[in-house]
Amino acid sequence: MFNMFNASSAVSRRQFLAGAAALTAGAVTAGIPRAQSQSLGSGYWIAQADTPETTRAKLGFIALTDAAPLIIAKEKGLFEKYGMKDVEVEKQASWGTTRDNLVLGSGAGGIDGAHILTPMPYLISTGKVTDGRPVPMYILARLNVNGQGISVANTYRELEIGLDSSPLKAKFAEIRAAGGEPKCAVTFPGGTHDMWMRYWLAAGGIDPNTDVSTIVVPPPQMVANMKSRTMEAFCVGEPWNAQLVNQKEGYTALTTGELWNNHPEKSLGMRADWVDAHPKATLALLKAVQEAQIWCDQPENKEEMCQILAQRRWFGIPVADILGRSQGTFDYGTGRIVENSPHVMKYWNEEASYPFKSHELWFLTENIRWGYFPADTDTKALVEQVNREDLWKEAAKAIGQDAAIPASTSRGVETFFDGVQFDPENPGAYLDALAIKKLA
Repeated sequence: MFNMFNASSAVSRRQFLAGAAALTAGAVTAGIPRAQSQSLGSGYWIAQADTPETTRAKLGFIALTDAAPLIIAKEKGLFEKYGMKDVEVEKQASWGTTRDNLVLGSGAGGIDGAHILTPMPYLISTGKVTDGRPVPMYILARLNVNGQGISVANTYRELEIGLDSSPLKAKFAEIRAAGGEPKCAVTFPGGTHDMWMRYWLAAGGIDPNTDVSTIVVPPPQMVANMKSRTMEAFCVGEPWNAQLVNQKEGYTALTTGELWNNHPEKSLGMRADWVDAHPKATLALLKAVQEAQIWCDQPENKEEMCQILAQRRWFGIPVADILGRSQGTFDYGTGRIVENSPHVMKYWNEEASYPFKSHELWFLTENIRWGYFPADTDTKALVEQVNREDLWKEAAKAIGQDAAIPASTSRGVETFFDGVQFDPENPGAYLDALAIKKLA
């Protein structure tokens, strides 16, 4: 089913890298001394040969705690530290808005990159969600692992729904028999939350294509829609699951780390043309974001991080809606409280920032499962085109984090809560074994 090992797609990447290396060598031999420095006017110094081609970049974010690395990099002056003194971090209303602004690019009033759902750069690069117009993108880093949740309406409180979604099957059937339409909300078709919701439902014998209707709701609007009884369940990142519990409008069935421990989630995605035109600026952005991720994962910084995120310019919500789960305390709203959860959101620790190619292969395989990509998609080639773990490693070395670089671009076989395993060496076998799916 998959043409997994077609290496021809890597040729253009190698050609580009070779050309970039030649240009760099030429610049050095042309007399740009690496030791020569310039002041940034903020107490920081960078080598002139590493001076970014531009000091400006526009990055988008959604009000979710996994956007913290971009926000902290801005608030703590880390972009400026590496010469990117004019970086703007702009709030986006929805993932659809993020997509539209990436298509525009900053030159047309949009953005150059974003805190983004990991599958989106693939969907955008192939034109699947842009009316057939491909807009090439790169994934430069993973921003976090874990930290999302699936929440259920108070209507189903007596069922005490958790990892097992099967008790909802009969309830959804009752709604349909009465002429209604049970709805489960996700944030973007083919995105991470869509994949978590579909996997969870299907594992419980609920077909997300026929037994329920999956609807798209922007993250900050999830709680309001649950209050209005628009949906039966939703999947979203924090702080919206916690806010639902705090407002007593529903409860958390599971955190997605329980579904798949240390699963990949958001990424730093950039337009490929911006990266190709600004290789030094790209590395500067990456170094700033990586340093921010390290800062965000230090326990002593969690409270300050949440206070920053809660500000009106960023999230505009109470700190209490962010702090608990960011520190690893999960109140599910059912009387169950878990402290020091191993499924807390991680930004840097446990290889959270490195964009494993095997993880992106899983997302593409699941997108095939649900019909977002055709079954004959050359997933291996697509990952090679979009994933720029090579730049991640270069930035990590530059900030002295050589030890954080994994030995492989694959994290190996992954095991989900229901015992199903995904072997990145044989994704076709994984897909064939799944009982519920919708192939294109």
